Amino acid sequence: MQSEKALFYRDFVRRESNIARAPYPPELEFYSVIKSGDVRQTRELCRVPFSEKEGLGVLSHQALQNLKYHLVITIAMVARYCIEGGMELSEAYGLSDVYILETDSAKNSDDLVAIHRTACIDYASRMRTLRKQKIHTGHIAKCIDYIYDHLHTRITVERLSEHVGLNGSYLSRLFKSEVGMSITDYVRRQKIETAKNMLVYSDYSSAQIALVLAFPSQSYFSEIFRKHIGTTPRKYRASHFRETGIGPSTHHGNF
Repeated sequence: MQSEKALFYRDFVRRESNIARAPYPPELEFYSVIKSGDVRQTRELCRVPFSEKEGLGVLSHQALQNLKYHLVITIAMVARYCIEGGMELSEAYGLSDVYILETDSAKNSDDLVAIHRTACIDYASRMRTLRKQKIHTGHIAKCIDYIYDHLHTRITVERLSEHVGLNGSYLSRLFKSEVGMSITDYVRRQKIETAKNMLVYSDYSSAQIALVLAFPSQSYFSEIFRKHIGTTPRKYRASHFRETGIGPSTHHGNF
């Protein structure tokens, strides 16, 4: 069962399965991964060189210029998503200006591949730092990293205390002092945020999402979701499904 849940989770993140379902635009997944501060997954998604991505539209009949246009769009979208995730406007746009200028000066596709990878990992790293910026203790930062990397499992205080090498009671007090909420509440909040993305960007049922995120049952997941969001998963999906702020006509396959 544990391995099955892990596979479901990786399927949602990586979208490599051939299971029939409504398409999840790969570029939206890519931007969301960066926004979440998942550096490891960002590196994984950058394994395929930017110049070899499928679905790049024709914005210029000159091959190099075409790639430059697409990279500029990608950088702009990454900045936009990171701003939505809490990055300061000045930082997000300042970074985009730097990378867009580098893109303009690129001499070949290899240069663009390197700029794409560097920019995406840079933004993801900054988002990862941002979510931990108020956390000063190394032990708590390590906890946060563990939580984000294991949302598809049942995360307990005991498991976290073993992971960081601290007494459970002490860790709980330290965590609440630095984060402002209990470990249980923090884990639950992050799982609900992930569930929101899954409801909007996939056609997984509530039962599947409950399984993927290791909730005890579908009914418990629905109850917690409604408590935190103010509506049921079904109603949330109905009102937000595919609501990304990017119309279908603007998808260029950039990521």
